[in-house]
Amino acid sequence: DHRGAVGADKLMGDGAGILIQIPDEFYRAEMARQGVELPPPGEYGVGMIFMPKEHASRLACEQEMERAIKAEGQVLLGWRDVPVNKDMPMSPTVRKTEPIIRQVFVGRGSDVIVQDALERKLYVIRKTASANIQRLKLTHSKEYYVPSMSSRTVVYKGLLLANQVGEYFLDLQDPRCVSALGLVHQRFSTNTFPEWPLAHPYRYVAHNGEINTVKGNYNWMKAREGVMSSPVLGGDLQKLYPISFAGQSDTATFDNCLELLTMAGYPISQAVMMMIPEPWEQHTMMDERRKAFYEYHAAMLEPWDGPASIVFTDGRQIGATLDRNGLRPSRYCVTDDDFVIMGSESGVLPVPESKIVRKWRLQPGKMFLIDLEQGRMIDDEELKANLANSKPYKQWIENLRIRLDDVTQPVAGEAEGRQVLTEESSHAAMDHVDASLLDMQQAFGMTQEDIKFLMAPMAQNGEEGIGSMGNDSPLAVLSDKNKPLYNYFKQLFAQVTNPPIDPIREAIVMSLVSFIGPKPNLLDINQVNPPMRLEVSQPVLNPADMAKLREIEKYTNGKFKSSTLDITYPFAWGKEGVEAQLASLCAEAVDAIKSGSNILIISDRGVSAQRVAIPALLALSALHQHLVREGLRTTAGLVVETGSAREVHHFAVLAGYGAEAVHPWLAMDTLKAIHKDLPGDLSGEKAIYNYIKAIGKGLSKIMSKMGVSTYMSYCGAQLFEAIGLNSNTVEKYFTGTPSRVEGIGVFEIAEEAIRMHKAAFGDDPVLANMLDAGGEYAWRARGEEHMWTPDAIAKLQHSTRANNFNTYKEYAQIINDQS
Repeated sequence: DHRGAVGADKLMGDGAGILIQIPDEFYRAEMARQGVELPPPGEYGVGMIFMPKEHASRLACEQEMERAIKAEGQVLLGWRDVPVNKDMPMSPTVRKTEPIIRQVFVGRGSDVIVQDALERKLYVIRKTASANIQRLKLTHSKEYYVPSMSSRTVVYKGLLLANQVGEYFLDLQDPRCVSALGLVHQRFSTNTFPEWPLAHPYRYVAHNGEINTVKGNYNWMKAREGVMSSPVLGGDLQKLYPISFAGQSDTATFDNCLELLTMAGYPISQAVMMMIPEPWEQHTMMDERRKAFYEYHAAMLEPWDGPASIVFTDGRQIGATLDRNGLRPSRYCVTDDDFVIMGSESGVLPVPESKIVRKWRLQPGKMFLIDLEQGRMIDDEELKANLANSKPYKQWIENLRIRLDDVTQPVAGEAEGRQVLTEESSHAAMDHVDASLLDMQQAFGMTQEDIKFLMAPMAQNGEEGIGSMGNDSPLAVLSDKNKPLYNYFKQLFAQVTNPPIDPIREAIVMSLVSFIGPKPNLLDINQVNPPMRLEVSQPVLNPADMAKLREIEKYTNGKFKSSTLDITYPFAWGKEGVEAQLASLCAEAVDAIKSGSNILIISDRGVSAQRVAIPALLALSALHQHLVREGLRTTAGLVVETGSAREVHHFAVLAGYGAEAVHPWLAMDTLKAIHKDLPGDLSGEKAIYNYIKAIGKGLSKIMSKMGVSTYMSYCGAQLFEAIGLNSNTVEKYFTGTPSRVEGIGVFEIAEEAIRMHKAAFGDDPVLANMLDAGGEYAWRARGEEHMWTPDAIAKLQHSTRANNFNTYKEYAQIINDQS
């Protein structure tokens, strides 16, 4: 019994199981007793199925399975009840949810020649039958689940303790039940409640750790469903959607993706390398060809990141890999009679020391593989060199990759990015003849504190200012002041991921590389005409980068085409205008993509006394979610050009909701205006360079708190919860974000933006020639409310020093009356 979770009820664990090769001799004899003769090994598959206890529902499930087998042109050989030990001691809670376990035997149809084709057919049968059963919407249909369906492997698992697996499944006690491999796992459930289907191993993997980016991976997988095509799966691909379901565990989602890649023709080791790549971005010693392999696949699939020790098998090969940080242990030993034992610690199984010929551990990002057909162990170096050299990845990367930094600068005078744009968004033109910098800063809610405490230290030192912890100002939704929408979002943290990553000392594993633009077809194993990819080394763009992006069509001979979407609307429309404006923004984006644009720039440069900006985060998320639903998100990149982003949290939230790059134009204009007042001899360019560097460091810090190392995994991962937004607004514009307390809706968000706009362009004498004081970080008269006011502190000090009860009562009243 090893590391698994056991509750107060000593007989209830989080689930355990074993994956083995199909014991052909055993099943052949068992089925012969029913009068069924099985075809030769490799020509039939076995489906292990959890069925509802309720009789009619179970029959309905069996009929759907048989219908799917027939529809795919395969042969139903027969059913078998899996014998289980009903007399063994079992927790009543587990007994209550125990399914009826049956096996279905499927023979290959006349159109199937090779075993791989049979595997694919079994995959399609399983997915279509499951989808059809869920569509029946029976009360008990949730109890139907297929742990495995394959011609190579079979999974015996359940909500059991490790020592109960062999006792519960009588098959495993039979001497004819033999296998060259066994994949065993006892679960310690961290982010879902223990259930029968969620026990490990899954169909391909067992996994110790957490995939912290699973939400983003799931979203991107969903976004790809509209555009993927596979030369191997062909028309069957459409039958497999959805690939994953919301509310599954992280490992189940990982397993679904790995299965899809393997079925689409990738070798299993390559599929795992695509999903959990080594840290190649900062790795100077890595072989050029291996680096090119990772870089080529990076644009196809974002890393599944988080601490993980993953063991994977397709029945012919079994291997293991560690995440890029190596935050979970994996140790193995090899004996003189060719046994390889790998576990999360050494000594999991008793092996006499004299028999061991080799002991070692897996290292971060490394992989090892045992090929049962070749009968040997393949180490990381050989395995990856073979894959990296199998295709000319280095040459492809050089032909396909355009680095934004390498794009030559446009003609002089355009460098500031001030050229007036074409008719498509004439009011998004960036020339601010009519509005001064101060009006702009006020329109986006910038305060003196933002400049003094946040932006100035970043511009000066290239890192964030240091502040103390703790915050006694109200939540954004409870504040009397107008707050940017970003402040309604708080990042989740990885509550079970220990140890946290240190982004400073472990800089080699961190990466801010981002790809802007269309993503290549994930299942294109033949690399037919892959799209170009535009790469940026970090996601914060300066004015010169923006000028390049706007004119990118010229520099790439039309391979990339950007179009600017204006997110401002007439002030006169008031708060009611925001909903319709968001809808037309989404429609405009779809039109732009259909007419050939593959980079969309969401811009609020058009702000003026007459036009108010929709908060950039709201516009971005609404658009991102809309494009995911339309199946177009992977055909275009989203870049946000906004005046509202100024501190690291703002960039992180924009990233979390799908921005591949951000250009904070107002923050940069502000730095250009104030750089002379900062200590040290700073040029405007140097101030902006330092500011970008500081935001990059800050993003690494924020990502590492969530156990994520790469910007690409963080982008679109929505690792935030909303505090103070109502569920309708969240459901519509921030789909999938948890919001446990209700709050304001989309019109109130717009109203807050309108209030800031009024203050900026109104005639408030206080704001006529200076910014609002802010008062978020320190108490200010006319600033944000704080629990600890100078008055309260003075009364408390006086009452204790003078031992005066009356002053204490005054202090207590101040504190009690705040709420």
